[in-house]
Amino acid sequence: MTITLTPEEQSAGEMTSDHLSQAVQGVREDGYLVVENAVDHACLDVLKEKMNEDSHKLMSAKKWGGAGRVKGHLQQGPPLHAPYVFPEIVSNPLAIQVTKGVLGEGVFNSFYNGNTNTPGSGLQPIHRDARPLWPDWGQAHPATTLVVNISPQDVHEHNGSTEIWPGSHLVIGDVTEELVAKHSSERASLRVRSKKGSFVIRDIRLWHRGVPNESDEIRHMIAMVHQIRWFRRVRRLMYQKGCEDAFVSEDLDHNAQFVDGPMDYLFGPFKGHS
Repeated sequence: MTITLTPEEQSAGEMTSDHLSQAVQGVREDGYLVVENAVDHACLDVLKEKMNEDSHKLMSAKKWGGAGRVKGHLQQGPPLHAPYVFPEIVSNPLAIQVTKGVLGEGVFNSFYNGNTNTPGSGLQPIHRDARPLWPDWGQAHPATTLVVNISPQDVHEHNGSTEIWPGSHLVIGDVTEELVAKHSSERASLRVRSKKGSFVIRDIRLWHRGVPNESDEIRHMIAMVHQIRWFRRVRRLMYQKGCEDAFVSEDLDHNAQFVDGPMDYLFGPFKGHS
């Protein structure tokens, strides 16, 4: 499902009740949602320039990451210090409105990093980022964890948009060829297209995979993980002091700690926060 925000919603930083209802229903039933016109382009331009620079460092070191550690795919997040931490990203009120609508009060963020798909990349295995909490129930439990993705550019088939299997977050069982074939006969996979300024939300149980980037541009995807209030917290997320003003929200616990810098966010112990 794709929702295009109106200028009034953009200005208010709040969805209408109808749009919010559609968004929550889409995440619960399909396992994903795209919301357009939600992020200011100015901060995305700054991040893209810096992240392109960082990508070349990771590529030179062959630090491939993500599912299968397939060549061309990087586990890469944005810098953890000013001037590269923006409230439009970490405290986006529209994204938080949706995750709160699905998960309820007390949502907290447990991850701030991302995935980068570079030109000439390979095909990842089909996977889900987390298994159901109670796999023996025999039925899918309600959502507990949502991934929020923001890309600083248009994302489409040519530059490696992610392949997903809608509805697969509700499928019980390990991701096997047989189960994928059965589900695909009922609901085919699709590639998630998103315009610059959009955010994508998906249930962490949704089947997906990174695909080859056939363009000549690096495609970034910033990732945050919003979790239900009772979920176990592994650790706090570390950011360098000086960017605290970006973390202001009444509806999201940023789970953040601010430390004296500098921080090696590409190769050091803060990489990934997981």
